Amino acid sequence: MSATDRAARAAAADGICQEAYAAAGGPEAGVALVAVGGYGRAELAPHSDLDVVLVHEPGVDPGAMGEQLWYPLWNSGRRLDHAVRSLPEMVDAAQDLRVALGLLDVRHLAGDSGLAMQLRTTMLADWRRRARQSLPELRALVAKRHAVLGELAHESVPDLKEAEGGLRDAGVLRALEATWLVDASTPASESARMALLDVRDELHDLAGRPTDRVAPELWAPLAERLGLADAEAAQRHVRSLGRRITHVSRLSWRRVDAVLARPSGERGRRTPALQPVARGIALSRGEVVLDRQARPAADPTLLLRAAAEAASRDVVLAPVTAARLVREAPSLPVPWPAEARDALVRLLAGPGLLHVWETLEETGALETFLPEWDAIRLLPHASAIHRFTVDRHSVETCTEAAALIRSVARPDVLMVAALLHDIGKGELVEHSVAGEPIAREIATRMGFDAAAVDMVGALVRWHLLLGETATTRDPDDPVTVERVLARFPTAQGLALLHALTEADARATAPQAWSSWRATLIDRLVERARSVVAGDAPAEDEPTLEVPVAQSSTIQVDVATDEEGARVTVVAADRVGLLADIAGALALLRVSVRSARAWSQLTDGEEWACSLWEVADADLDPGVLRDRLRRVVAGEEVRLPSYGDRVLPPTVAVRGDSSRRCAVLEVRAADRPGTLYDVLGTLAGLDLAVRSAHVATLGPQAVDVFYVQEPGGVRPSDERAAEAARALRGVLAGAR
Repeated sequence: MSATDRAARAAAADGICQEAYAAAGGPEAGVALVAVGGYGRAELAPHSDLDVVLVHEPGVDPGAMGEQLWYPLWNSGRRLDHAVRSLPEMVDAAQDLRVALGLLDVRHLAGDSGLAMQLRTTMLADWRRRARQSLPELRALVAKRHAVLGELAHESVPDLKEAEGGLRDAGVLRALEATWLVDASTPASESARMALLDVRDELHDLAGRPTDRVAPELWAPLAERLGLADAEAAQRHVRSLGRRITHVSRLSWRRVDAVLARPSGERGRRTPALQPVARGIALSRGEVVLDRQARPAADPTLLLRAAAEAASRDVVLAPVTAARLVREAPSLPVPWPAEARDALVRLLAGPGLLHVWETLEETGALETFLPEWDAIRLLPHASAIHRFTVDRHSVETCTEAAALIRSVARPDVLMVAALLHDIGKGELVEHSVAGEPIAREIATRMGFDAAAVDMVGALVRWHLLLGETATTRDPDDPVTVERVLARFPTAQGLALLHALTEADARATAPQAWSSWRATLIDRLVERARSVVAGDAPAEDEPTLEVPVAQSSTIQVDVATDEEGARVTVVAADRVGLLADIAGALALLRVSVRSARAWSQLTDGEEWACSLWEVADADLDPGVLRDRLRRVVAGEEVRLPSYGDRVLPPTVAVRGDSSRRCAVLEVRAADRPGTLYDVLGTLAGLDLAVRSAHVATLGPQAVDVFYVQEPGGVRPSDERAAEAARALRGVLAGAR
């Protein structure tokens, strides 16, 4: 579908409206039927509403004809949004910004054409007169809508109309242009708006109803209708349109801010003042431009230096400036000069990185110095936890890393690694493996020395190491520390990896860097640093002192925060105790993150202690204490059946993960009771669990268990294999 189809639908609707007006006895003077909003622009989608207003001059009463007018329109089967107002009432109604935006596109349908023209002229004049007072309110409304609906370029189920970068924002651009205060709507944004209207037309036709949300199953049929290769191509197409409108919108609002903040004496100045800020670069009305002495054809570093100035100052990199530099500036030599490399790092660490990066992308400037970026541009993440597409996530990681540069000795290496850590996404092999050689090649081209290139490559290859190790291995086991030090044996490397891990997680989603996860990673890094410094690693001992209540055979303590809870249980030891506690938690639908068990000698008596990190912040301590006491006292644990599993479980023995324990890695369907099944099976084999580490990857639970024989002896390989077989058997049968 195209603009021609929309115009044809509008023309057909016009005919119905004109016939209804004539049938209702509508006069030719003093009263007019007008279309507003999308119908006023003649941009009807297959299931759009007809937004119409019957407007009349003061003193003219349309009488009963108004009611007679609407019936034929309703009977036509079209959805109708209608009103009857006098011209002064229209002006009053336009005090509501939502109404005012729709009235900027008034179009005559029937009746007094002069009155329709007067209405359109009045609405535009009123909009321009009130613009300076209205625009801050309009911006607040836009920001509120964005906060609720997210970005069209990144939402998993994007809203073509209301999301940031959608059709509503494209309409706001036209409204900003109509104020005459800024140049807002551009040929690029208008082209994107028209293409997005084409997508919405196809979406309406596919769904058979008025909808603006693209559900995942609609991408493939949309691709076919739009003449694109597949669902991914359709996503990239739509998201690129949203990104273009978003970019122009952000740029336009910054320009609005600059206009509103400009002293009154400058408002009439035709030639803006230039404030030199660097060689060849100036600041003009809040935008980085070239000064009069700039010689783009003789300066290959000028583009990066201009971008760095804009990002460092958090101001606009003028798109016309970036486009000119793409046309006129020569390519950077290989390797890059130090000035270009330094400018890139300043760009990546600047508070205005996101806006400047968008300008570099939209003007084609980015591909002049980082052509590899195109492979991840608008690429969706496989994991639903990610808020953004791969490219935007990488930029957000740089923003997070910029806050951590004082914690590392090589901020330049950190920033480049943050930019490139996901550069291998979209390849057929693991993205960190695929990304390492790409990152090395880029870092070499940028002119980094061999040691820095090696570090960038290692950070890209192992950027998941700390997160995976801290959450699935016992951080107090020396072998866990050795696993990290085998890849990053120096304090400098550890600091860089630590900062990149935090930045990557924070850029992913709030829940990806919880206090629990941060504590595990910090603890692992601190132990690794101690080893590097020559200190002996601490023994595998409990980190929490748990006082034992002598008057009771069980003590339960629960400490909650906004992210979860820490549950400690002290009781007389017996076989199966840990499994029963896991069963009690499962009955309460409590999600366990990790568990740790040890024996504690108090006043000559040995007590079984366990520490459980759980994800439920609203855990009721009283209910939990009661349930645990009953289970520890011997109450049978009965969990419901969960049916057959789609994927068979796997259980592997990780023989090199600990010298003191056998380590079993269990992957199975994520459901309540998995931990109870595993712990109960191990108890039946007379194996003690020293620690358990629970993680969830999509629908799959990935649990790691450190087990010992009674007395703290490491199980033999045969015993570990026996335990693995037993676990496979238990987990393969649905309860």
